[in-house]
Amino acid sequence: MTTVKQVAGSAEVDEEFAALITNSNAVQAIASAVEGTLGPKGLDAMLVDRYGDVVITNDGITILSKIETTHPAARMVIGIAKAQEEEVGDGTTTATVMAGTLLSEGVAQVLKGVPVARVIEGIRTGLVHAEEALRSISEPVKGPDDPVLRRVAFVAGREHEDIADLVVEAARLVGVEKLKERHWKLMDTIVAQAGAENEVFMGVIVDKERLNKQMPREVGPARVLVVDDALEPEEIEEEALGTEAGFQRYLQLQREFRQNLDKLVRLGVGVVVVDRRVDDAAEEILTDAGVMVLRRVASSELRRVAEHVGARPVKRTALRRDPADLERYLGSAERVYEDEKLQHVRFLGGAGKPMATVLVGAATEEVVDERERIARDAAAAVQAAVKGGVIPGGGAAELAAARRVAGARRSVKGMAGYGMDCVGEALRRPLAQIVANAGYNPLEKVGDVLAAQEETGNPALGIDCDSGQVADMTELGVLDPAPVKLYALKAAGEIAQAILRINTIIRKREDDDDRESGGTAGAGADRGGDDLL
Repeated sequence: MTTVKQVAGSAEVDEEFAALITNSNAVQAIASAVEGTLGPKGLDAMLVDRYGDVVITNDGITILSKIETTHPAARMVIGIAKAQEEEVGDGTTTATVMAGTLLSEGVAQVLKGVPVARVIEGIRTGLVHAEEALRSISEPVKGPDDPVLRRVAFVAGREHEDIADLVVEAARLVGVEKLKERHWKLMDTIVAQAGAENEVFMGVIVDKERLNKQMPREVGPARVLVVDDALEPEEIEEEALGTEAGFQRYLQLQREFRQNLDKLVRLGVGVVVVDRRVDDAAEEILTDAGVMVLRRVASSELRRVAEHVGARPVKRTALRRDPADLERYLGSAERVYEDEKLQHVRFLGGAGKPMATVLVGAATEEVVDERERIARDAAAAVQAAVKGGVIPGGGAAELAAARRVAGARRSVKGMAGYGMDCVGEALRRPLAQIVANAGYNPLEKVGDVLAAQEETGNPALGIDCDSGQVADMTELGVLDPAPVKLYALKAAGEIAQAILRINTIIRKREDDDDRESGGTAGAGADRGGDDLL
């Protein structure tokens, strides 16, 4: 039972190692929520909200992002998992599982008497050797036509053949240069819809219908205006409307707005994409002129349309510009049409940047979200592989890195070696969890693979989860993107070191700002991990 002492201001501070134990328990609770999903035989988690709505998935980031917890250490782990998802789009489960093991092993060493500083020193040294090992066994991808990419997509796509084919085809369409762009993400091209057929095409989908059925269903070739604003007259304050001058100003703005719409019609604008609402007068004028209008378009879709058609998004005030000046903001597309069955609009053959869209079909609405998550994981893995190469999957590469760390451990003097032991144990954990999820004894199988790798020097040896036998992961086609594993290792190391450094947990005084925000800053800070989920 944790003892507590009082300090000035009535703050409660946990004594000795209680903070480490509490935080370790919290992180373990988070790791246990996702570890059962790891590997080809991993199972699903059922997420239930307060209203009884259910999501069934084995996607690590989906589970982590929906866990309800107030424990600060647990929130740190979830935050770093989200950062991994944002950076490389995959590997959050591996990062979380390794972080949990690294932290629990580190705490165990501290409880045995190893100073925290020495544990952290050893962890840093071990991580350097592990990273070097992973980089040394990575192999570059030759290009979008390299068959290795198909295997990467298949593994990351949870063995869905159709999704792997779609993602690889999309990678071929956009090319290596686009895939290597720092801020462009292949997974953002994924769209899943119930009742759709699997399809990859060069173009953009907007998940909206035309404003009314009197507008043309198809326009092409089309000049496109993108309005990052509402398409309505400029507003005037209600108080000003009560004055004669204010009312005259209102009438003037109405006239100017109609003149601006007539200007768009004369410029030959065929499609208008609007971020917010569309005024009734604008709808009437543009309908009569045969212009297709899409309103309340999501900002991400608005941006993709603008990039694809080569348009520059404008505010409504920009419509006052001279026609020659306004024309420079227009984009164009060879064809824009509404798919009435799927209730979306497609922009094809844009004059701007080439854009690929992966349309993933689903039989029912219930599986749409999961199909989309799977496809996004596969797309992220393919892009990461193109950027940084591939390594053997199935936990084999991590085990090879653990062997490298163990070898370096023998030359380290002092207590820092115990920190390196923590890294080795964390690297062994992915394979152990994968084989445990497949129904085998992890201690036995990890030992078998370690012996086989030592004997042959082959870092690709792992466990075939179907037969339970030692097998070459590369020959089986079980490959992972190197950047995903490297980032997972880095993320696990950072979170473990950060939490090991926490010596005390102090409950903050609840001032007015805390109470207004619900007092979550210190809530649950002195609770163990068992209270998290």
